[in-house]
Order: sequence, then structure tokens, then C-alpha cells
Amino acid sequence: MLDDVTFAYPWVLYSLFLIPLMFIWYWFKGRKKEPSIGYSSLNIFKTISPNWKERMKHLPFILRCIAVGLLIIALARPQSFSSGENIFTEGIDIAMVLDISGSMLAEDFRPNRLDAAKAVIDEFIRGRSTDRIGLVIFSREAFTQCPLTVDYSVLRNLLKEIRSGMIDDGTAIGNAIANGVNRLKDSEAKSKVIILLTDGINNAGEVNPISAAQIAKAFGVRIYTIGVGTRGEAPYPVQTPFGLKYQMVPVEIDEAVLKEIASLSNGKYFRATSNKTLSQIYNEIDRLEKTRVEVTSYKNAKELFSVWLLGGFVILLIELAASRTIFRRLPSVN
Repeated sequence: MLDDVTFAYPWVLYSLFLIPLMFIWYWFKGRKKEPSIGYSSLNIFKTISPNWKERMKHLPFILRCIAVGLLIIALARPQSFSSGENIFTEGIDIAMVLDISGSMLAEDFRPNRLDAAKAVIDEFIRGRSTDRIGLVIFSREAFTQCPLTVDYSVLRNLLKEIRSGMIDDGTAIGNAIANGVNRLKDSEAKSKVIILLTDGINNAGEVNPISAAQIAKAFGVRIYTIGVGTRGEAPYPVQTPFGLKYQMVPVEIDEAVLKEIASLSNGKYFRATSNKTLSQIYNEIDRLEKTRVEVTSYKNAKELFSVWLLGGFVILLIELAASRTIFRRLPSVN
């Protein structure tokens, strides 16, 4: 594409103004050489049509002008450039560990804690570009909803499918951490992270949360813990024979354990009391765990002058050959 062509010596292109000067010179030269003969009438010449040589008599000069133009362009050294970027990433593997127990349906967040968490996690995923992210859900048990992947469309679809009641009710924080560590332990990423979100107290599972945090530390996994819930009481929907009713339930988050989990693994604990603070927490974690990207730009030049040079010489040779054969002028007789 001509848009990609640049010239090493663009000032040489000013020489192209010689071509219109050559046409002017040729026109004046032709007028001077034309003989002047007076005729009483030109009607006799109307029946005589010029032959092809007469019609093409200016062709050698036109070819010469084209050849000069091509040679001037060749002297200006046209070049095309290919450019790009080599991107090197340190890489981060992230396991999103989400509590889906019944208490996550409390409506101190809008529309409820679980849906608010899913929306913020979805936004977090859309903000990443090169990191592998997996999804672990838990209540009484923990299981992997999505293994580590960079196929974010699949991950986000699986996130949308999460609902409370997929697993028996309970809060197995230790099992959830252990499952996340199991996803990350064989990873070769520079940084391995678990983001654990819960609204309760560990009351199920075979693995103690503190022991799970120590295992995470041994595998170089950092844990960010998030306690979700307003302070005091929160409205919780209850199905009754008379329809859906709301009752206020106390918000019980074992912050001491969540802080210790974060501390043991060199992570950080956060408390979210509203949709806004929850979004701010994930934004902060996003900033803390951004992949370090090194970009090396490159630009390669490709010389194009040879094509123009060859074209100019070929047309010049054709012009010289035509001028000395087909369009050769006979010497004038005195």
C-alpha cells in the first residue's frame, strides 16, 4: 500500500518538476521545427488519414518522461516499514473463591450479596487481559466451577450460572482455600493469588482455615480475604406459607480468622459493607495485582527502490530502441 511507503531522501522528489518542463521544451521544439507552407485550400488533405507511426510519434518522448520519473523516485529511496510489539508478561494466576451459602441471599446489598459479588467479579475479569483466572464456589463443600483459563467469555458464562443452593448449605472456608490452592500449586506464574469472598463463619468442611492458609503460604499463594455484609443486621428473605417474608438476621463474619488467613499468606483483608465498597475493594486488588508487561517495539525497513529503478531502465531501453528503429527519423536532405 502506498500509505505505508516513505522516502529516505524525500527532497529528491522535487526533481519531478523537471517532467512538466520537459513537456514545455518538447512542445516549443516541435513548433520551431514544423515547416510553414501556404495552401489555397486544405480540402485535399481531408481524405488522407495519418498512419499509426504518425499517431504514435510522441510515444518515445512520453516513455522517456516516464523513465525519468521512475528513476527520480528510485533515487529518493522508497521504503516500506513493518512494525509491531513483542510483549513479555510475568503472568498472574488468580483463583476467585466465592461463598454461595444461603446467607449470601441477604439483601443488605442490591439485589443481594451473591448477585452483587458476581457483578463485581465479572467487572474484575473484564479488566484483565493476560492473566489466567479460575473460579471456585463453596458452601458446605467446595468445587471448581471453572479451572484456570484465559478464555474469559467461558469464565464469565460459568460465573453467570452460579446460584445459591447448588451445594448443601454451610460455610467451609478451609475447604474452599484448599481447593483454590490445588488449582494454583502447580502453576509457574510469577504471582499466584486467591481472592476469597465470604459472609460467614467457618462451620463445615474437613480443613481448618488457618491450616489451609499455611498450605497456601507453602506454595507461594497469596490470599486476599473479603468479608461481605453490613454491620449489625441485614434483611433476609424467608419463604413462608403466606409468601416471601423478610426477617432481620445478625451479620456474623469471622473477621479475626479472615485477617489471620490474609496475614499468613502475605495478603490483605477487606470489609465490604455496600455495593460501592465491594467494587472499590476489587478495584484495589486489581491495582495491586496487575500483570507487569514489558513491551519492546520494533520497526523494520524494506527497500523498494530496486523495483522503480528496474522499471525506469526498462522503459528507457524501450524508448531508445523505438527511437532508433520504428520511430527513427531519416536524415534531412539539403
